[in-house]
Amino acid sequence: MEYHPRPGMEYNPMMQGAAQGPMGPVEEYHDVQTILTDAGSGRDQTGVSAVVFDHQQELLWSGNQGGHVTSYFGPSLQKYTSFQVHTSNDIRQLLSIDAGMLILTKDYLRCQARKGLRMFSYSSEAMVDMQCMILNGSDLLVGGHQSKVIEIDLVTGAEKRQVDIGDNGVAIMRHSNHFLCCGDTSGRITIRDPMTLNSQHVFEAHSGTLSDIDVNGNMMVTCGFSKRMGSMLCDRFVMVYDLRTMRSMAPYQLPLEPMFLRFIPTYTQKLLVLSQMGQFQLCDPRGLVTQSSLTINQVNMLAGHCSLSMDVSSTHQGIAIGDTAGYLHLWTNTMDEMMFNAYSRATEFADPIEHQPYISVNDPLTPYSSIPMPYCDQPLLSDWPQELMKVVYRKSPPIDQNVRSTMKRLHFIGTAPNPGNKHRNQVPYNLKKNDGDKQQAAGESVAEKAPVYNPLIKKYNRPVELTYSKWGLEDFDFRYYNKTNFAGLENELANTYCNVMIQMLYFIEPLQASVRSHLCRKEFCLTCELSSLFHMLHEAKRGDTCQANNFLRSFRTIQEVSALGLLLPDDIARVRINYQRLLQSFNRFILQQVDQEISKDQNKQNTGSEATVESIVSRLFGCTVDSFSQCKCSKQVKRTTTNFVFSMSYPELYGEGKLAKQYTFSEVLQRSMCSEQTTQAWCDECGKYQPTKQWKTLQNLPDIISVNCQLENENDLVFWRMQQRIGADPSIKSTPYSTTGGGSMPQREGKVCRYGNQCNRPSCKFWHERDENILPKLGELIDGAGTAEAWAPLSVCVKLEPDGTVTATDSAAAADRSTTIYDLTSAVCHVRDMVGNGNNSVGHIFIGPSYHKKKEGVSCTGWYSFNDFCITPIETDEANKFDVEWLVPCVLCYTKRGISDQYDTAVYNPIDMAVFLSDTSLTMKSSQSEITFKPLDEGEIPQPKDLVGLDAEFVTLNQQETEIRSDGSHLTVKPSQLSVARITCVRGQGELEMVPFIDDYISTPEQVVDYLTKFSGIKPGDLDLNISSKHLTTLKSTYLKLRYLIDQGVIFVGHGLKKDFRVINLLVPKDQVIDTVFLFRLPKQRMISLKFLAWYFLSISIQGDTHDSIEDARTALRLYRKYLDITHNGFDQEKWKATLKELYEEGRKLNWKVPGSEDGP
Repeated sequence: MEYHPRPGMEYNPMMQGAAQGPMGPVEEYHDVQTILTDAGSGRDQTGVSAVVFDHQQELLWSGNQGGHVTSYFGPSLQKYTSFQVHTSNDIRQLLSIDAGMLILTKDYLRCQARKGLRMFSYSSEAMVDMQCMILNGSDLLVGGHQSKVIEIDLVTGAEKRQVDIGDNGVAIMRHSNHFLCCGDTSGRITIRDPMTLNSQHVFEAHSGTLSDIDVNGNMMVTCGFSKRMGSMLCDRFVMVYDLRTMRSMAPYQLPLEPMFLRFIPTYTQKLLVLSQMGQFQLCDPRGLVTQSSLTINQVNMLAGHCSLSMDVSSTHQGIAIGDTAGYLHLWTNTMDEMMFNAYSRATEFADPIEHQPYISVNDPLTPYSSIPMPYCDQPLLSDWPQELMKVVYRKSPPIDQNVRSTMKRLHFIGTAPNPGNKHRNQVPYNLKKNDGDKQQAAGESVAEKAPVYNPLIKKYNRPVELTYSKWGLEDFDFRYYNKTNFAGLENELANTYCNVMIQMLYFIEPLQASVRSHLCRKEFCLTCELSSLFHMLHEAKRGDTCQANNFLRSFRTIQEVSALGLLLPDDIARVRINYQRLLQSFNRFILQQVDQEISKDQNKQNTGSEATVESIVSRLFGCTVDSFSQCKCSKQVKRTTTNFVFSMSYPELYGEGKLAKQYTFSEVLQRSMCSEQTTQAWCDECGKYQPTKQWKTLQNLPDIISVNCQLENENDLVFWRMQQRIGADPSIKSTPYSTTGGGSMPQREGKVCRYGNQCNRPSCKFWHERDENILPKLGELIDGAGTAEAWAPLSVCVKLEPDGTVTATDSAAAADRSTTIYDLTSAVCHVRDMVGNGNNSVGHIFIGPSYHKKKEGVSCTGWYSFNDFCITPIETDEANKFDVEWLVPCVLCYTKRGISDQYDTAVYNPIDMAVFLSDTSLTMKSSQSEITFKPLDEGEIPQPKDLVGLDAEFVTLNQQETEIRSDGSHLTVKPSQLSVARITCVRGQGELEMVPFIDDYISTPEQVVDYLTKFSGIKPGDLDLNISSKHLTTLKSTYLKLRYLIDQGVIFVGHGLKKDFRVINLLVPKDQVIDTVFLFRLPKQRMISLKFLAWYFLSISIQGDTHDSIEDARTALRLYRKYLDITHNGFDQEKWKATLKELYEEGRKLNWKVPGSEDGP
């Protein structure tokens, strides 16, 4: 098939200059591709009757009126598969499912694999005039202009039932939250039960007929025709219905005749309306007038033709429109590479045809076996008669003596561990090979197992992975990666890309002090969780690591996080993560969120004062910006906002025939802080769009300038790298630049290769998308130019002029009293691995003297590289040297000199005894629940060295993932994710000794996979707010109680407390923990269960059918008392060793089982 790309129709200039990226404004769609679809071999071109975006892969499917279906890959619309479904009937609808594509014609249904193979087909006498289909669970509903709707089981491909829905039939079906909406040709919409298909309500939408409907949540919109003066006329309005109340809302009037409707998925109140003439606009069905509702876009169609079909991608970045001429039009709202789905599966392409090498006739060395054998219908010369041949089987090699000596036999089967010199499921034969071949094969085997990284990436910047043994992470050596006195953050859970951002905020001393002093009543407060995390980082000792589990738990509950695309799925590969966009979006989000939460809490505390308290984030990062817009009619509009982050805006590097220009970082920062541009905007005075001048001025300079580098496209990367090159070799400025030379963006020439980026032919002459990669070209530019200099300086001088503009320079020598000097204190970067799997996020952070004084006892400063739990000191000249070929800066922080002297950095502990006195249960049945504990009163303030028995029970959120090795051992790939479900604390002294004062069941918003009832005693319903009879609280409430006990200096006694504190996400000093697991254990010997210790030392039986945390906490306390009695308060350790030896001897005799108990220890 030949492609006929046609340029898109020129769109309004006001659409230019839009915010770029996949989450850009939905108003600014523009034409990116128009192609003539494949009509089929030897067939006339027909209209595109159906078009749909694939929900699983980056494919766009189209079906025409001639029964032909074609799929196209990516935004370039490269043809992927093409096949004929029916000889004459048109394609009525296409539907994407996991297994493939469902294709519906007038009387025929087919399921086709994406590669083009038929999976199954269905037809029956009941299929007369089919129009639509929709998924209903695992079944498919098919309807049309007939009285029957057919339900088909997609697993078996057989018909399940037929449902009578009336003579009008059904033309369109859509799903809502609770109903199935069915529209027919009479203009009526019937709301049905998805299970029984019984009618629940009927809307008389249009008096003529229906053209399209769409549903989003509980809102339904329709368009159609009405009968007026004996003919059908298109209604120039959209009917809107609320499915919750089953009532109509105010219709929305349109300037065009609507034919197709689609909600934009990301924006719930945005509706795309398309007319038959190819005009479309975005509107708000509630009637709000926006800029998009005033803009009408025109699809560039041939004269006399109209639109036939339309669909919107799941990311809302793409709109596909098919017309009667057979053209497929693709529109987008992003200037970057368009994505049809947020997380698409990889598309499998056909293997390229391998061409046979040229063989000379006179070549005496090439074997004949390398020549392909042609098809022949006569006997071959090598086809010997059967009587002259004998079948001989190769003998199996003998079994190694080491294997035979370790073999265990069970009946006729023998098993033995792999000695380490054999491949799994392979029996090698004694084939003679030279040593070079053996070495090469061995090298290939190692390369397959070891991860591949770009050799330019330094070792401490590569991803660090946790490895799990049968003890989990207890034997993982974190000190190998961190030999400093600062604590790292583990990367076990999803969304830990923000670890480096948390470390950056922690080392801003005024912010850290204010956050650690924050405490509010909100359950999922991100600042409260950040406060607890900062406290753990501050109190951690050398080699310790912390987990951001509770922070990420609250992070996942915030709606804005999901809307901004900051949540990542658990199984996403590193290579697919856009670290630059994530880190920069997180930078904006976290500052705004912390500012809102701190301000809200401070203003609540100062309710009697009229003045609004400014948060620490506003004082540090806040910059009051005046934005001006002036039309050419001289009308000026001013808007004042507070900015926390400045985004870099890069100038053009050079043009055709021009010389490369050198810019300093401060010059680009200056134009980014006070930007000025001219764009099209609506003017109320003129009543139309006019060229409008827009500029910004500043009222103040922030104490910390937070900069988003915005290096998300190749042009900006080229600019940054070229400025580094000019700094290393100023003579480059005098070199003329040409778009055909090195360093230019390769221009698309010739036809597109049918194999796309999967093509591996070195001599391929066709165009590939990967040819646009600028980095290899950039590497050629840098060759011979020496080491690139650092472009971002360690210090910048910024001066605020009286008119609100700023002047910035890189040189601190020219600073005067009116100039503010800012020093680079942190840089968050994306490790960009284009070769292997080394994509990662790291941070270069300057640590001041106060932190070194706390951790090391000396007042010094230094730069460190933070890579999760890998922390490495680095040199100062390395802190700002970013080789954008592999290390791309994302966020830079420049801090005003002497900032620590201007702020109160004292930390005020907000947790006091009130956390015990204000304890209430969340459950509705709390008044009827059995109280299992006696809370502390004001006279029972815990004192240092008081004993507290503690035990916690957990539930599973995600199951453990393991692999079975060839020797039968298990390898933990991903451990199970636990969540604390019950926490119990028991008094260890006083009149109420052994009486619990905390017995909290913890409510969790996440789905529980396994309650582990046998080991936890937690039953389904215990954590349910509606039916639980337990004392149900939030994790934050109980967490604060434990933090108060830790701050008071109590000593916790329990069994297996290390795991308990890890899941609760608490850092407890080692001198405040007495763990009976290690107290009752000989060195290098097995750990003994609490059940066996209770039987041996206390002569009691515990943990019968289930575990009880009160019983376990009391038992641990009694065991510690027993230890003190035997050792005379810990002084007679020789007697204790003898007691433990007797314990182990008894345990081995009983196989560590308690007599009379069926369960093991």
